[in-house]
Amino acid sequence: MAYPDTYYKRTMADQTTRPALSGVVECDAVIIGAGLAGLTTALQLTRAGKRVTVLEAESVGFGASGRNGGFVGPGYATGGDDIARVTGKDAARKLHHLSIEGMDFIRDNIRTLGIEDAQPELGIMSVLRYDDGESLKAYAEETRREYGYELEYMDRDAVRAVLKSERYFQALRNPNAFHMHPLNYLRAIAVEIERLGGRICEQSPAVSVDFSGAEKRVKTSGGEVKAKDVVFTTGGYTGSLNGKLKRSYLPIATYVMVSEDAPELIASAIATKSAIGDNRRAGDYYRLVDGGRRILWGGRITTHAASTAGLVKELRAEMVGTYPQLAGLKTELAWSGLMSYARHLMPQIGRMSPGVWYCTAFGGHGLNTTAIGGKVIAEGILGETERYKLFEPFGLVWAGGLAGLAVAQLTYWKLQAQDWWRERAA
Repeated sequence: MAYPDTYYKRTMADQTTRPALSGVVECDAVIIGAGLAGLTTALQLTRAGKRVTVLEAESVGFGASGRNGGFVGPGYATGGDDIARVTGKDAARKLHHLSIEGMDFIRDNIRTLGIEDAQPELGIMSVLRYDDGESLKAYAEETRREYGYELEYMDRDAVRAVLKSERYFQALRNPNAFHMHPLNYLRAIAVEIERLGGRICEQSPAVSVDFSGAEKRVKTSGGEVKAKDVVFTTGGYTGSLNGKLKRSYLPIATYVMVSEDAPELIASAIATKSAIGDNRRAGDYYRLVDGGRRILWGGRITTHAASTAGLVKELRAEMVGTYPQLAGLKTELAWSGLMSYARHLMPQIGRMSPGVWYCTAFGGHGLNTTAIGGKVIAEGILGETERYKLFEPFGLVWAGGLAGLAVAQLTYWKLQAQDWWRERAA
């Protein structure tokens, strides 16, 4: 299957295609899934001199890692207080520092590997849709005190000077966070893995696994890989190969659209290069691409197959409701993709059994968390650290199957209604 038709596919810099696995390969580690988590794990292992084979059912970056919003900033899909209630305050602090490290890790790779096609742009704004500047000031102060991390407070006038909408009030801008072209980043990481001696096999879905011995075996239709360690990094596209993993997350679809080329019209509404996300629990996110010539706008989730065109109509209504001056802006391209969400809203990172690792459930967490997940799994395989154990309290709990999907959809609709009422009560 080819890449879905996305903005990222149309602007993909590296066009390399890789052959499928053929014959028997022996190596140190086999990684199933060539998204950000899998390729980061492979990168760190090959940097350490390990022989690595990556099996990808489609093409490098085919899944959520290659067609998301491109946001790279610290934090998790759930709040710090919720994390601390499960792990304790000290572990929660360490987990937050890991998310910052993941952001810096991606930035460092872009710089040291010269990945200009990733097109990193500094700044992410988190914007309130109701008037409550004091809460933002308090949060910024807590972040500075707890983590030594600075956030920039923007009052209503400062926000509306760059986001010309009456829907917005105050904001926090993270000057160290950034947004980028995720597929170009992934493709460049794949090239570096191969330069270091790693092997990436596309069109090579794993069809069976044997974990019974010290040497793990993973078979595809065309070959077999034998390795001491196997890592599952398949996200929302996990099949039935590993039942425990598949039962532990919910596949959630999200939707993205990109506008036509209309820089002057877009500038009448958005006058910042920062990416933007609103504070609603069922909110939208967007950013300028092509040097401000287009808007990439994402949001909405469904737990079942839905019409992309229908969901894009909802996204357009939200965009125009926020920026009436963009009513004439046409949508040029839209797509959807599956993310994996765990019931506890944290990533699932750890060791299932000796030599069998997992790194998944990154829906809503941003690219930074996916990257640090791959990094700590590699450290665990190499015996360098056991930082992956920080995620043990958020393990492979059953996600509820069809009932879990129904609850997730109802919860999303409930959050949308709560957001609506809160804005109108402000």
